[in-house]
Parts: sequence; structure tokens; C-alpha cells
Amino acid sequence: MVDHLANTEINSQRIAAVENCFGASGQPLAVPGRVLLGEGILTKECRKKPKPRIFFLFNDILVYGSIVINKRKYNSQHIIPLEDVTLETLPDTLQMKNRWMIKTSKKSFVVSAASLTERKEWISHLEECIRHLLTKTGRQPSTEHAAPWIPDKATDICMRCTQTKFSTLTRRHHCRKCGFVVCADCSRQRFLMPRLSPKPLRVCNLCYRQLLAEKKKEAEADHRQPEPIRSDIAGYEPSSGDDSDKSDDDKADQWPADTEFYTSEVSWSSFHS
Repeated sequence: MVDHLANTEINSQRIAAVENCFGASGQPLAVPGRVLLGEGILTKECRKKPKPRIFFLFNDILVYGSIVINKRKYNSQHIIPLEDVTLETLPDTLQMKNRWMIKTSKKSFVVSAASLTERKEWISHLEECIRHLLTKTGRQPSTEHAAPWIPDKATDICMRCTQTKFSTLTRRHHCRKCGFVVCADCSRQRFLMPRLSPKPLRVCNLCYRQLLAEKKKEAEADHRQPEPIRSDIAGYEPSSGDDSDKSDDDKADQWPADTEFYTSEVSWSSFHS
């Protein structure tokens, strides 16, 4: 499919249409050899609640963003190199069906498709692109992944001390190492994790102790960890959940309830041939 579509006019038009929808807020997507293979709406588990996101699968990157007007305007563009991606299927929950996790060294999150068939199509196409890229570059699949953030509503109490109860005055925080929802007292420490960010990040007390022990052990052994996969692609951001609750998300079009999204009669994704 990639060879068939590469350098064709229809592929150039499709990529240009995606660029136009993101407008000046997005990054240029047209590069030699890049092919747009599919697109669709998936539900992304965000920090506060699941939200619809538009996804575009290229042969080398995965692009997603917030929907302002479907097929006309998107924002909050994010670009993930596929060579850094691994996938994990997940069981259904009461709120979300046909789930899987997209894991990378810098960002991991859960999405769901409208049907089991669409999930299979997405995973199949993603895995094929990843295999092709790894074969082409000679790299091994990534083994280090950022922890996905546990949604705020998953717990009313701190997941570390189990004593602090969250309220409008007692804020929830997320440990950037384990993704747990924790209170301020259990996450006062910061630790530099270059794989995730050039700045020290909030971590829970348990992860802080573990990270310190690992750092001490590495120093004693004088052992350097291999450099993580780096990407020059703009927009590949280091957070695991910070993008999910921007104020402009709530200004998007009204979207069907979960009962309408998860119906076999409606197809929310399409793949090009």
C-alpha cells in the first residue's frame, strides 16, 4: 500500500488536507516518501474524562489532535514517531470498549475504537508500519515506556498514602514515573528524567526513593544507560497526560454519547488503498 500510494497526487492531496485542517498551529506533514494510510476518530482516555480525538496514521508517524469542527478544523496537534511505539490490547470497562494502549518512551495513553473491527484494523495497520520501520532502520522495539496517567476519577483518595481525600481544595497530582494519582504531601519531590523532560518532574515519594537507589547503583557501577530514541519531529512532547484537558477542548462540537459511538452501524475510521 505504501509503495502504491507514495508520490501520488491523491496522497499529496490527502496530506495537504490534513495540514489545512490543523492550520498554522500544526507542523508541516508533507515530506518525501510519507504516505497517509488511514484516519479516524478514537476516544482517548484523558486525565478528567474520555474525549474524542482525530487520529491520522502515516507510514512513519501517528498524528492526533482535538476536534473543533470535524473534517474542517483541528488543533492541539501531536506527532509520535512510529518506531518508538508499542501496542497493548486492554479489556473493556463500563465506560469504554475496544481499548488498547499506545506506549512510547515519552508518552503513553489509552484509546478506544467504535467497534472491535475498527480496533483490529488500527492495530493491524499500526503494527505493520512499525515492523516495516524497525526492519528498515535495524532498530529493536522500544522496551522503555512512559507510564500512562491514571484518570482523576479513578480514585477519591491518594493512591500512595490512602489517607488524603481529594476535594475542590485538595488537588490531585500525578507522579510522572508511575502515573498514580497522589496528594501534594506524597509528591513533593522532583527528579530529572531526561527521557521524559529536560526539567525535573514531580514524582511520588516511593518512585523518588527508587529512582535515587537506581541512580546510586548506576554511579557505583559506572554504567551508562543507552541513549533513548530521539526524534527531530516537532510536536513529540514529553508529557503523559498534560495535553488532555485544555480549555479549548470543551468548545468542540457536540459528540454522540457512548451508546451512539459504540455501534456497529457507524464507521468512525477509514484506511486508504
